[in-house]
Amino acid sequence: MRILRFLLLVFSLGLNVMATAFTGTYGINYGRIADNIPSPDKVVRLLKAAKIKNVRIYDADHSVLNAFKGTGLELVIGLPNGYVKEMSANADHALTWVKDNVKAFLPETHIVGIAVGNEVLGGSDYDLAVALLDAVKNIYNATKKLGIDDRVQISTAHSQGVFTNSYPPSACIFKEGVAQLMKPLLEFFSQIGSPFCLNAYPFLAYTYNSDKIDINYALFQPTEGIYDEKTDLHYDNLLDAQIDAAYAALEDAGFKKMEVIITETGWASHGDQSEPAATPSNARTYHYNLRKRLAKRKGTPMRPKSVLKAYIFALFNENSKGGAGSEKYYGLFKADGSISYDIGFPGLKSSYASSSRVSFQDLGAGKWFGSHSLVLAISAPILVLLFGL
Repeated sequence: MRILRFLLLVFSLGLNVMATAFTGTYGINYGRIADNIPSPDKVVRLLKAAKIKNVRIYDADHSVLNAFKGTGLELVIGLPNGYVKEMSANADHALTWVKDNVKAFLPETHIVGIAVGNEVLGGSDYDLAVALLDAVKNIYNATKKLGIDDRVQISTAHSQGVFTNSYPPSACIFKEGVAQLMKPLLEFFSQIGSPFCLNAYPFLAYTYNSDKIDINYALFQPTEGIYDEKTDLHYDNLLDAQIDAAYAALEDAGFKKMEVIITETGWASHGDQSEPAATPSNARTYHYNLRKRLAKRKGTPMRPKSVLKAYIFALFNENSKGGAGSEKYYGLFKADGSISYDIGFPGLKSSYASSSRVSFQDLGAGKWFGSHSLVLAISAPILVLLFGL
């Protein structure tokens, strides 16, 4: 009764109920830059068998939205970078886009979020970066006008290219050229209750600095780690350090209370000769240990009470992606639906769903444009700053 009275009080006061887009701690990115992956209805079967509820896609493809109807899976859809300038300049177009791609599918399809662009700030397109804030506002206002702002969260994901001076983590700040655009965006997200979304890849950090970064540190394996003298905090894995660097930058910008969510992280299982760490063994180790890490429902050294949430990149290997060889091999699953390596998930092929599969209990728990080209472009200077190299 107390809870009921509280809820009645909230609504009687006309307070905003802010949307949240993540249940639990584990999610996955469903990229589709491939011509040989399973159909969306089979993907639903795969996700439900793996008990993965949180899913991100990089567009608003109606075949996917229809396949997710009535499944209970929670979906964050993407507004591609190519639409950002249009949505920024025309509120009516934003309203139409939200009406056709979100409102039309609710509530049968559980669309819980819209990601406006991907890795826009810190990139080479300044006009696109300038347009981001108004695009975000117009998309949000469209959800509000349509009465779905309390169930659909608005966000945008950032690469580590928005940071500078990131070693140790406590020294991290936003780049000077980014900060002037980032701060008003953060102010708006603070008002509507959206988190800071970060794409973080220990794999890339290690790949381009393998002579200076201990691979065990990148793979959540036993290691000496690093010590941050300013905060008196110890880090035993690279991902936690990357996340706390983001928290430090947010605090420096005046947004200490904003939550950081990992919207992409992964480890490739194959790659070019220049990517020797892209092996099935390393990919399995990273993802197995990350899954254990998330199952513990704990925070980072700097934010121990803020439970870490992460979307894994990616669901499938994607054979049509360009760039480095590794870009095609981030999938937990191969194109035929079988597992790329065993971290406890069943595949679509029965031969890969044997009883010898790792169980989630073993982990200590009961329950085109997502490219990394931007990270590759900034890897040399930024990774030096991120890890004190």
